Amino acid sequence: MTLDEKLQKPLSEIGVTSPGQCQSLFEELNQRLQRDSAAADSSAKVEEFRIAWLGRKNGRLSFLSDNWLKTAPSPLKPFLGKLLNTLKGDVERIFNELRAKNSGRIDLPLSDDLKNWKAGVETEVRVSSSVTGNIEASQRNPDITLPGLSRQFGAKHPLTLVREQIEEIFISMGYTVEEGPEIETAYYNFEALNTPDNHPARSEQDTFFIKDGGAGRDELLLRTHTSPVQIHTMERLKPPVRAIVPGKVYRRDNPDATHTPMFHQIEGFAVDVDISFCEFKGTLEYFLKAFFGPEKRVRFRPSYFPFTEPSAEVDISCGICGGTGRTNQGVSCRVCKQSGWVEVMGAGMIHPAVFQYVGYDPGKYSGFAFGLGLDRYTMLKFNMPSLDYFFNNDIRFLEQFR
Repeated sequence: MTLDEKLQKPLSEIGVTSPGQCQSLFEELNQRLQRDSAAADSSAKVEEFRIAWLGRKNGRLSFLSDNWLKTAPSPLKPFLGKLLNTLKGDVERIFNELRAKNSGRIDLPLSDDLKNWKAGVETEVRVSSSVTGNIEASQRNPDITLPGLSRQFGAKHPLTLVREQIEEIFISMGYTVEEGPEIETAYYNFEALNTPDNHPARSEQDTFFIKDGGAGRDELLLRTHTSPVQIHTMERLKPPVRAIVPGKVYRRDNPDATHTPMFHQIEGFAVDVDISFCEFKGTLEYFLKAFFGPEKRVRFRPSYFPFTEPSAEVDISCGICGGTGRTNQGVSCRVCKQSGWVEVMGAGMIHPAVFQYVGYDPGKYSGFAFGLGLDRYTMLKFNMPSLDYFFNNDIRFLEQFR
């Protein structure tokens, strides 16, 4: 079986069950990487290298993540995640070196529009030259004001960059990435999360309902958080379960610098036997320091959510004033409002009532859940003052992430 054929199958189907066997597979991948990079000696071959390794649908790294990592047994996932991150870093570094070696440009095939444009320019030059009777002069003096034909590489949106970084941190801890529908029923969005119809917390998440979309617990709406996927996942899987859920959510918020009717969240949860509050705090502290930096301080404040008990708001020390509440110029910090802390997450131990909805024994299993705003994390990561940057499609802003 060839290496590319192995990438098309889960590890269980190719007989890989131990870390040592995983290591051997990645050594084979590294050898293939070195051969492919040595053969990429032209712009066209560099582009072939990019598609083969970094292609979104058919690239080897995509197959690695989808077919090996996501389907691997839980004990193997942390080890596989580290190997995959190392390989991904090597592939991106080698690709950047190859691109720079080839003048930083990849000569892609011309589209039909560009072919027609180029043919029109050549025709115009020939006609112009025949009129002036000076063909040689026209060829020696091309119009340098015409736009070039090379294509620049695009870049990932900052929200995508931050989402992928968060996913990599949790995958390295053995978590999987789950997805779910954006149109939900009231049962999954509220009731199964211990928020019945008469619960006051439902008024805080006034949402968009689907016209003629059922009634009662079957009423259809645009989900107000990614937590319904927690219920879907626990209905499908038995403990131990560890997963994160990125996705778009919707609420009737008036647009301003920090609010939009559509935004992005990442839900995370872990369920197993005897998961304690200490594990809950340790996991979130590790994640926040890995994402924001080891110098950040983390604190937990008591709070309330219907689906967790006990519940907490999680804060980190302000990166603008260093947690002092005042900037270097002695001015009151507007970001943390002089408190020295910035709220970044809501979390808590999963309420036993939620386990009863999915058929888990609350006397045997425990777990924790957390939710964070991806848009807010991106703003903190890149010191962005307003959410407007995500929607304006200003090329000057987007080019900064190339």
